[in-house]
Amino acid sequence: MSVGIVLVSHSARLAEGLAELAAQMAPDVTIVPAGGLPGGGIGTDYDEVVAATQRADSGAGVVLLYDLGSAQMTAELAVETLADPSAAVVVDAPLVEGAVAAAVAAQGGADRKAVAEAAAAAGAPEDLVAASPVEGGETIELTLHNDVGLHARPAAVLVRSLAGFDAEVSVRLGEQEADAHSVLALMSLGARQGDRIEIRASGPQAAEALAKARELVDTNFGE
Repeated sequence: MSVGIVLVSHSARLAEGLAELAAQMAPDVTIVPAGGLPGGGIGTDYDEVVAATQRADSGAGVVLLYDLGSAQMTAELAVETLADPSAAVVVDAPLVEGAVAAAVAAQGGADRKAVAEAAAAAGAPEDLVAASPVEGGETIELTLHNDVGLHARPAAVLVRSLAGFDAEVSVRLGEQEADAHSVLALMSLGARQGDRIEIRASGPQAAEALAKARELVDTNFGE
């Protein structure tokens, strides 16, 4: 049972496309698009958002993201009128980045508060690339051989796989170093096929985290 996600947009196509994208990185998370007006017009529909929120809730709560101002009002009204308004929360976050971050967090088993925080943090520039996220610890160097490098799906696989280890992990490419627990940070590195990356880990399970990272790279992230 994971936190559900609702994508509220003025455009049905936008909401549906983003839900499809996020689902590639979080296959076990219920992500429900709620975009457009009945009949295909541009706008947001209160009844559709309520229904989407109800469909997304498997018992762990729901996080709603929105694209523009009036979509926020629709989402907030929908939450207020739920039988249990505390079961859902509307988050102020960039829709695309927030949806990806929230989906990966939910896939990793985060609770509703943590999923909402992951979405909100996706809008902060400092979340993208940190100068030195991990100090000290153990280091390995690996070469990426998969077709797309460390982009959307492989980055999500790495984040999900490292979530269960008691370790701080970072990935370095050249002069840039990113938090290995953030999909957006990893994607921002732009690591491609053939690039050699350095993975650093510290903490009680640093060795196990590095072994898992090596396994993922060696197996091309399951591609």
